[in-house]
Amino acid sequence: MKSLAAPSPAADAVALAPDAEGEDALVRNGSLPEYVYAQLRQDIFDMRLLPGDQITETEIAAHFKVSRTPVRQALQRLQNDGLMQGYVRGGWEVVPIDFKRFSDLYEMRKLIETHAVRRLCAQGADQSVLAGLRATWCVAAEAREPDGPKAAQLDEVFHQSLVRAAGNQEMAESFDRLTDRIRIVRRLDFLYGDCLHSTYEEHAAILDSIAAGDAEGAMRLMGEHIDGSHAEVNQITLHRLHSARATATTKPPAYVSVRVRRSF
Repeated sequence: MKSLAAPSPAADAVALAPDAEGEDALVRNGSLPEYVYAQLRQDIFDMRLLPGDQITETEIAAHFKVSRTPVRQALQRLQNDGLMQGYVRGGWEVVPIDFKRFSDLYEMRKLIETHAVRRLCAQGADQSVLAGLRATWCVAAEAREPDGPKAAQLDEVFHQSLVRAAGNQEMAESFDRLTDRIRIVRRLDFLYGDCLHSTYEEHAAILDSIAAGDAEGAMRLMGEHIDGSHAEVNQITLHRLHSARATATTKPPAYVSVRVRRSF
């Protein structure tokens, strides 16, 4: 495969990107690495890129019409996020499903969230936060969000809101990073629809316990809720990943030339 010539840093700042006005503004502001990072990250979370997909810096640079320098910076940032891994000669791979890694992340998630609800019960939760969450989750079945990806986003907001409301900023920031790392498997769960109604019911029960100041009950319910989500992660297979891509009506990006080959 031929390599693109590497422009100077100044050329990177004015390199051509897709023509949308917002994207042009990013280019003019010299934010090419940020732009490429955001696009690749969204492709992973929307499952246009799947675990095990392989890409190269050259192909990405050609697709976004930039040099390899901002591409490499974007990929290194994704590697720091735990979403990509580099191998040889500018080749990169979306991090494959690693069940031990997800088990560790879910254990950390359970520790943070059970601590958060215990603290909310002890100190009294912000009633405006609880009211906002109840307006979303304590609703009749016909009022529930039926769209899997949208429900997954609402689910993230629920958990992040409770952790932030506990008042520990460092813990909240750590939890946000953890959420990024488990997002793809959480979205798969919602895409299949298995957990939609149970999630509403479990969230409502957790909110009721917090509102009542029942720390023991809230911690138990949150722990069971997270354990159930973790169990679903362990059911993920290569076939289900491909099915999820089909269900989401997404196509692999044009810069992907090597398809998923791993089995889990």
